[in-house]
Amino acid sequence: METNASSSNFIKNIITEDVESGKVKEVVTRFPPEPNGYLHIGHAKSIWLNFTMADEFGGRTNLRFDDTNPVKEDIEYVESIKRDVQWLGFKWDGLFFASDYFGKMYERAQLLIRKGLAYVDDQTADQIRETRGTLTEPGKPSPWRDRPVEENLDLFRRMKEGEFPDGSKVLRAKIDMASPNINMRDPVLYRILHAHHHNTGDEWCIYPMYAYAHPLEDAIEGVTHSICTTEFEDQRPFYDWVVRECEMPNVPRQYEFGRLNLTNTVTSKRKLRALVEEKVVDGWDDPRMPTVSGLRRKGYTPEAIREFMAATGVSKGYGEVDQRMLEHYIREDLKLRALRTMAVLDPLKVVITNYPEGQSEMLDIENNSENPDMGTRQIPFSREIYIEREDFMENPPAKYFRLFPGNEVRLKSAYFIKCEEVVKDADGNVIELRCTYDPETKSGSGFTGRKVKGTIHWVDAMQAVPAEFRLYEPLFTADLEEEGALNPNSLQLLQGFVEPGMKEARAGDKFQFFRHGYFNVDPKDSAPGRIVFNRIVSLKSSFEV
Repeated sequence: METNASSSNFIKNIITEDVESGKVKEVVTRFPPEPNGYLHIGHAKSIWLNFTMADEFGGRTNLRFDDTNPVKEDIEYVESIKRDVQWLGFKWDGLFFASDYFGKMYERAQLLIRKGLAYVDDQTADQIRETRGTLTEPGKPSPWRDRPVEENLDLFRRMKEGEFPDGSKVLRAKIDMASPNINMRDPVLYRILHAHHHNTGDEWCIYPMYAYAHPLEDAIEGVTHSICTTEFEDQRPFYDWVVRECEMPNVPRQYEFGRLNLTNTVTSKRKLRALVEEKVVDGWDDPRMPTVSGLRRKGYTPEAIREFMAATGVSKGYGEVDQRMLEHYIREDLKLRALRTMAVLDPLKVVITNYPEGQSEMLDIENNSENPDMGTRQIPFSREIYIEREDFMENPPAKYFRLFPGNEVRLKSAYFIKCEEVVKDADGNVIELRCTYDPETKSGSGFTGRKVKGTIHWVDAMQAVPAEFRLYEPLFTADLEEEGALNPNSLQLLQGFVEPGMKEARAGDKFQFFRHGYFNVDPKDSAPGRIVFNRIVSLKSSFEV
């Protein structure tokens, strides 16, 4: 995987030192998602970092699913994650599941019990929480903390065999109830959960906690650099404790970086799932969602996302990145390769009264004015066309250079037209314009007799293709927990027309529509005879890189 932007960062400096000192012979990283939802833009940063770091040092990256909670996990999420990683342009070396190692984890838990470092606790989850202590007060030991080793081994075995109901017992590490790090106050290692698992079926009714399973997975796979976000920094002492006390031959090290946060964007899986389940959005891949699948459906490219990730850098500090920066990179990616076409989103009919009835001609137009190598195409022109309703005003203000009664404008790549008459309905709404054209002013003819200040786009009414356009704003106006956080204007639907040549546009094809922005053919709702365009981004932004 290559990127034009440098991926130099403090993680790279750490890995460089480890390799040059001989501490690490082969760099092994992993991307370890929990299959309990779809990946979002923050995950894309972790994917990019783990894969590019291993790649720069000739190492390996595993895709591993931390599937330790069958109640919230599903094979749908597994497949969506695999699809997203591949779409982003990365290829994993090994595909693993935490559940692949449940047997080994169980054996290591028994080792901890035999070493006197784990015990079965009969307290409820609420009782454990209440006796855990606070940041200023130590926790209180469980009354079951000093159970004999043989009793703990017997109870743990019986937990595994399904003898006890959910919530009746847990296995806890025996570390330090007075530790200043609350994560070290006898954390839970296993809980009883009689639930069907997507990978292991009904083989297990006890499941390891994420914080216990994760370091073991890294150690089993020979991961050298366990790269995660800073919310796991307080867990690092327990991570190291598990690897050490479980006597793992391979010793991974955990390193944290600041997670990616975008303005007007919420990436909590719980909150995003609620939006899906409450049908606020059209699934996890709704183009308004900050998920990788949502960005893909909207029309973002993997190249733009990778360049954005490289540009945001890697640090340990918390920071919020302006969403306009992400938009900048998709513009940069598409500006030289997207076909530039004409689309009318809010059509107003124009009849060119002096153009011969029944006549049609083909006009040449460039495919991309910034990339001559893309060549030209031909578009039809006839007596009736559609223009944007906003390109006409009956009583315009000063310095309005588009169409109004008596004014002349250029139709892009066509002729000058002049508004002669305005047709209205019974309610006074403008429904049609009657114009005349000057055949001497054909674009490309070299006409210099006079100039006009306004150029507007159009489509031929006789051959135009009906289309639906979806315009997006950020789904959130603030943090989702705040009142009024959802943006009521996040989606606007418009019915208009595109050039006839776009009739064969396929799902995922991308275009720049003059004045409107970059658009993507929706892969979900488009169908034969119905084409739907999602606006990826507008043409311009005030953001500067």
